[in-house]
Amino acid sequence: MKTPIKYKDEKSASLISKFAAEYFSIESNKDSLMTVTRTDILEKGKRAIIFFTTLPRKKEIEALEFAKRRERDFRQFVMGKKSFGFVPRITFCIDEGEHNRQRIDELSNEANQRIETLVDKS
Repeated sequence: MKTPIKYKDEKSASLISKFAAEYFSIESNKDSLMTVTRTDILEKGKRAIIFFTTLPRKKEIEALEFAKRRERDFRQFVMGKKSFGFVPRITFCIDEGEHNRQRIDELSNEANQRIETLVDKS
């Protein structure tokens, strides 16, 4: 059974992720696609780290700079939703773990193709 605090953190993380995706879709310059991958809640709900990826990948630094400039505005956006009694301090980060997962998928697909080629030849 989930503890009440953990459940509350999961619910908060889900809502913040949803709001971040909505905010990026409204406020971004549409040069790149920013996708929120997850949100971590820390310090008993006082901090939130929002992880995202960007396509094309070469626009990530620009997207991160944009997100960091807009952290205060995003916090105001979340406050306006009235879903939280207290809005945590927000930090945006590029999700390197998602990049690693994508690379592992690429390598796995390449290995599977090589195996299929070897099986077909024999």
